[in-house]
Amino acid sequence: MKHWIIGAISALALGSAAQAADVMKMAVTTSFNNSGLADVLLPEIAADLDIDVQLLVVGTGQAIKLGEAGDVDAILVHSRSAEEAFVEGGFGSHRTEIMYNDFVFIGPKEDPAGIATSDAAAGALTAIAQTGTNFVSRGDDSGTHKKELSLWAKAGLDPATFGDWYNAVGAGMGAALNTASGMPAYVMSDRASWLNFGNKGELALLYAGDPVLFNQYAYLPVNPKMHDHVKNDLALELEKWLVSDRAKSLINDYKINGETLFVFNAKTAE
Repeated sequence: MKHWIIGAISALALGSAAQAADVMKMAVTTSFNNSGLADVLLPEIAADLDIDVQLLVVGTGQAIKLGEAGDVDAILVHSRSAEEAFVEGGFGSHRTEIMYNDFVFIGPKEDPAGIATSDAAAGALTAIAQTGTNFVSRGDDSGTHKKELSLWAKAGLDPATFGDWYNAVGAGMGAALNTASGMPAYVMSDRASWLNFGNKGELALLYAGDPVLFNQYAYLPVNPKMHDHVKNDLALELEKWLVSDRAKSLINDYKINGETLFVFNAKTAE
């Protein structure tokens, strides 16, 4: 693997290669990893399938690049347009939806921009921009960052024109939340990462509920016709498990303080 890739990612391997007969690599988003769900699923996958799934934890954009380069066997990401382009380009054999949650707006409890009363996500962002209140952006080409940029565009606003109240950190969801907590500032997060975040400080969930904030996660095996060295057999075996009733129960039952983090909605591969 290229040195720049090694420097850009962190690897998480749950389960032991000594216990699992087969090893495969999957690139996943930082939001999925920050949620804590990986800690639940990977040991069960190892037990049920005898597969040690090693995770490369990155943003969606980087996960797709790893898949395009054949550096992983599958990806689990959350940006439909990027996923469809990945398949259409021949890099992914197909796309299978697995689960969803939603994006939410987090900010200082006193809500200086008044976003809690907004009637739409775009309106919440407009209020933040009009007041020039500190906002933290992932700025890392992740699925969350892509969604944020689409919402600014929907509001008719361009982050390239913003002042120093707009802080692009170029980092994962956990780092972005930590930065927002320290300032404090507004930030857009997936609900699962927020619920599992341990440094909330003066932050609170202030806005959610706009249908545009729907956040679908999908599984895409890397196409063996593009990279014949990938472990497509293991990727397909894992996919069968991810759409099974076993995975459904584990995903739907995963809660923090009684709140569900993901909802299983596996659909036929596209």
